[in-house]
Amino acid sequence: MCLFVLVVTGCSCGTDSYTFVSKDDSRIAASSADAIAETYTGKVAGYIENGLTIFKGIPYATAQRFELPQRPAAWEGIRSCRAYGPVCPQAIRTGWQSDELAFAFNWDDGFPGEDCQRLNIWTPGLEDGKKRPVMVWLHGGGYSAGSGQELPAYDGASLAMSGDIVVVTLNHRLNILGFLDLSAFGEKYSMSGNLGILDIIMALEWVRDNITHFGGDPQNVTLFGQSGGGGKVSTILATERASGLFHKAIVQSGSMISAMEPEYSRKIGIEVVRELALQPSQVEQIKNIPYQTLLSAGEKAVAKIRKEAEADGFQSLLFGWAPTTDGIFLPEQPFGHEAPKTAKNIPMIIGTTLHEFSASTYIPDLRNIDLQKARDILNDKYGDKTDSFIEAVAAAYPGFRPVDLFDIDTRFRQGALHQAEMKVRQKGAPVYMYLFSWESPVLDGTLRAMHCMELPFVFNNIKKSRHMTGGGEEAFRLAEKMSRAWINFARSGNPNVTSLPEWDPYDPGTGATMVFDNQCRMEYLHDRELISFILEINKMK
Repeated sequence: MCLFVLVVTGCSCGTDSYTFVSKDDSRIAASSADAIAETYTGKVAGYIENGLTIFKGIPYATAQRFELPQRPAAWEGIRSCRAYGPVCPQAIRTGWQSDELAFAFNWDDGFPGEDCQRLNIWTPGLEDGKKRPVMVWLHGGGYSAGSGQELPAYDGASLAMSGDIVVVTLNHRLNILGFLDLSAFGEKYSMSGNLGILDIIMALEWVRDNITHFGGDPQNVTLFGQSGGGGKVSTILATERASGLFHKAIVQSGSMISAMEPEYSRKIGIEVVRELALQPSQVEQIKNIPYQTLLSAGEKAVAKIRKEAEADGFQSLLFGWAPTTDGIFLPEQPFGHEAPKTAKNIPMIIGTTLHEFSASTYIPDLRNIDLQKARDILNDKYGDKTDSFIEAVAAAYPGFRPVDLFDIDTRFRQGALHQAEMKVRQKGAPVYMYLFSWESPVLDGTLRAMHCMELPFVFNNIKKSRHMTGGGEEAFRLAEKMSRAWINFARSGNPNVTSLPEWDPYDPGTGATMVFDNQCRMEYLHDRELISFILEINKMK
């Protein structure tokens, strides 16, 4: 393994810069005497690599299909926990159908298994008396796909080593296994529509009860996630059951401001049982249905009930496999008209990438489009408001290119701003807003600052993610700053670092937003006109 060591000497975003020195060190220690840790269910064995102690696939819970998670059974002796555990079964990843995306993301889909409640730990020390901050990562993929190992960026070694923190990633139940609402079939299934989130809370309880043995502080836990992982963080912020299990939260491109309504989640559950030709009295047999048959029935049910919901005027970013306001575990919409009371004292970082699902990444004809052609296309969407839209983009992003009219994200940014404003209204712990605008040079720059692009920078994994980042020095410099901000936030609730401009807390009156790019900067209300325009257009639909 070739490690990059940063030597601080000066910087493009502040007063520091960095020189890169390579160092070869691929030694691994894995024996019956190395990396042994206690847990409340028994001893586990990991391995030591480059001075870091790593555990993978530790069971944090167990569960029968569609039932609540329980503490795993204790074991005798020492359990080997050196390889990633099972990934929740899921549909085949459609991204493999695009050679360019497959190259850039370089996914590791692992092996499927319903016994997927496993977690992974990277720690600088065991039982050494230190109380290190703990960062618990929730993966993306909506609520249907993904895992704690799927992207090279998720490897916690660099973050743990550079920040002297403990990093935890995990797998949990997804899709129909984690979010099928069978509450219409009895009390036993009253919370089945939220089992995937309940799994995560079991993992947080495991961290609370065991992480001191791994050098971590259970009283200083930061929950962070991206895309669907950010939605999971948002949801967990809204439930009393998670109170005290984490102390700071980071939502990356995944502000969850609404969940499924039980009216529709229950209809999906009823329709799945009907699709499987089961009578209500036979619902227990659903536990024996092969997964692919179950998933197929679920997808048909979701499609049918979605049409009903749309006819009723119900709108949701995610429909079907998502948390539901069951009135028990999740009493109300997470960040609907106000922030949940359980979030008041939790400092937050909230942000998005500039391009998220960049249209030109998928539609090559847009990449070199001229302004007149862009205006003609946009006219179909905005009509006589087209020029107003272009003017709003120009005000927010002076020097924009015509392609930006299709690529600049407003949907995710809009949700992030809403969530931040709800949080500020509580007059509790601060919230910090960011916008990641660094554009990858890979594949002739077609990836832009797309959805997921910030992940290698947060985890300081530029080299591991070089298919996406290119692995250049500019990327290394920005990753050092961004990951350090995340580390500082995990330590103190304040992300400020000397290599960045002063990061002001967000306030709707100032719109303070840290822009992460080769030249990092603070922006204030820079896109207010653009977001206001989009909100007005949405009201007219």
